[in-house]
Amino acid sequence: MSNQTENKPIFQHQEIVSHYFPHLTATQQNQLAALGELYSYWNARINLISRKDITHLYPRHILHSLAIAKIISFQNDAHILDLGTGGGFPGIPLAILFPTTHFYLVDSIQKKIKVVRHISETLNLTNVTPLCQRVETLDHTYDFILSRAVANLASLHQWTHGKIKTHNNHTLTNGLLCWKGGDLTQELSTLPMQHQIYPLKTLFELPFLQDKVILHLFSK
Repeated sequence: MSNQTENKPIFQHQEIVSHYFPHLTATQQNQLAALGELYSYWNARINLISRKDITHLYPRHILHSLAIAKIISFQNDAHILDLGTGGGFPGIPLAILFPTTHFYLVDSIQKKIKVVRHISETLNLTNVTPLCQRVETLDHTYDFILSRAVANLASLHQWTHGKIKTHNNHTLTNGLLCWKGGDLTQELSTLPMQHQIYPLKTLFELPFLQDKVILHLFSK
């Protein structure tokens, strides 16, 4: 899919998602289509993403969030924590894609969690739990913890220590799944975890995603 598609106006390129995820139900298609108007409304009032980036919502935020589904399919009743969710990425698009998986969307900024709650309720996403907390204060464990451009890996490891379930039910070992870009050599060199890197350029043709990766971190 060409860069011309990525540059189309926001409400005309929901087809980017259906191009890479052709088996969506009608409900999922409608929920994803509604995100354009919802985020346009809220982003004009609260700075959720870059104002100039809102016209690229579908390729740069929604499709980017859904990229993890090309690597893993979350199981029914799995518990997934979206750390530092901001306005709901990647948690809300993933909750649409995996309606029987439980997603906990956590952020320390109350106004952003207000947006997450409103969008989740508008779309009837009963599998989303918005939480205005710092991750360090959470006392639950999760199958996976997601982080999309939140912090460096050392901080993520420190914040999430002891919050990963030890029993594995997925094709990937329970752990951290991070959306990253650039050279990770230095960050990974001192981290006491195993890792696997999944380049998004092997999964998507969009130029924006060519230097992006999903990083899977798990205990040795």
